[in-house]
Amino acid sequence: MTFRTTLLASAATLALAGAAMAEQTALVLFETKGMTTEPRREGMAVLDIDPASPDFGEVLVEYPLPTGTVGHHIFYNPDRTRAYVTSLGSPVLHVFDMTAQPYRRTEIAVPDCVVGEDVAFSPATGRWFLTCMGSSKVIVGDLATDEVEEVWDLPEPWPHGITVREDLGRILVTSTANPAVMGEYGDSVTELDLQTGEVVAVHSTRAAGAEAPSGPVEIFFVPHAEPPVAYVTNIPQGDLWIAEWDPGAEAFAFRQGFDFTALGQGMALEVYFDEENARAYVTTAAPGHVNAFDISDPRNPRHLGAVGTAPGAHHMTFSADGALAFVQNGLMNIDGLNDGSITVVDLAAMESVGSIDTFKEAGFTVNMIEGMPDDPRAHTH
Repeated sequence: MTFRTTLLASAATLALAGAAMAEQTALVLFETKGMTTEPRREGMAVLDIDPASPDFGEVLVEYPLPTGTVGHHIFYNPDRTRAYVTSLGSPVLHVFDMTAQPYRRTEIAVPDCVVGEDVAFSPATGRWFLTCMGSSKVIVGDLATDEVEEVWDLPEPWPHGITVREDLGRILVTSTANPAVMGEYGDSVTELDLQTGEVVAVHSTRAAGAEAPSGPVEIFFVPHAEPPVAYVTNIPQGDLWIAEWDPGAEAFAFRQGFDFTALGQGMALEVYFDEENARAYVTTAAPGHVNAFDISDPRNPRHLGAVGTAPGAHHMTFSADGALAFVQNGLMNIDGLNDGSITVVDLAAMESVGSIDTFKEAGFTVNMIEGMPDDPRAHTH
């Protein structure tokens, strides 16, 4: 199986890709659909997402990843010169030099990391932090050299989401799920000291009266919100939680903010913010939606509507003018949640206006979509 357009990273390809970069492109992590399908192939692709381009929906460049990587997330360092790709399948953090053409990939060995998930950065301390959901650790690396400095053990298992607030000297880490036992979930957010990694507090995210664990997965501080506010998504509980910083008490308080299950949605995953910080967009994987919120008052997000996408709605990126969202439909290659399409959503009308099926038609699922380094809306923790 091949893509509609697959170009190798040759000199001729780079000339074509360079011309396309004048339009709009995005990075996509993909792998063979189905966890047991053979032979396997995975990589990072540069995808044309400009609807006005004659190459819209085409793969311009493909960067192969080693079989068994299971590339999961892409995170840019603060100056956007490097892209860190986490691996669910191997104890390696892949780093792409985004200043080189073609991008050059190196590997950081992280032997203490099983199921690498998210990366967060702290320019003030010169470090990055990698969560390892399978080994319940946070790997601390040097932001300049990428050398591993420390390995933190956590009191709560299965860390996944992580976010840093330097002015508070805090890191917040979710306890998500046991990757070795399907259906075994965590139930809390751990608050750590940014400098030492010592535990400051453990916060429950279980809804009042709920018998089952909440399974918090991602956590993001709302940009420019003062006092600080963070949003937390819970997978099995299917809701959005709000963490508010109390300057007087110097402590966080957690509460439920919105219940997606009341709309027939489940598995809340990612949170994105528009450039004006007026809107937040939250994806839910089952059956697949994007939800829009008015966050003019970030402590009380107001639900504006939802758009159906496809099973596994997960990550997003935006068009250059912010009018469109491109929603990647795929969650960990789980059967029924690994559609492999990318839904195009009109954010003003809140409706689906198209689908990029390039990967799906070629027998792949998509694990991540991310804007290019110069995209101000690129996802970050």
